[in-house]
Amino acid sequence: MICPKRKTSKARRDKRRRQTWKISMPNLITCSKCGQLAQSHRMCKNKDCRTYNGREVLKVAE
Repeated sequence: MICPKRKTSKARRDKRRRQTWKISMPNLITCSKCGQLAQSHRMCKNKDCRTYNGREVLKVAE
């Protein structure tokens, strides 16, 4: 069985482990109707737009 020659310090161990928990930014695209940034595969959050994939999802109250 393989045994380590020296004890791994907590700081060294945690430096190695922290790389897996990075938070990535969501994919942002521009809305085809209003041009505002929106998350991909989600409805546009602009109150005047409310579209997804070029179709109106929610009726805009006038």
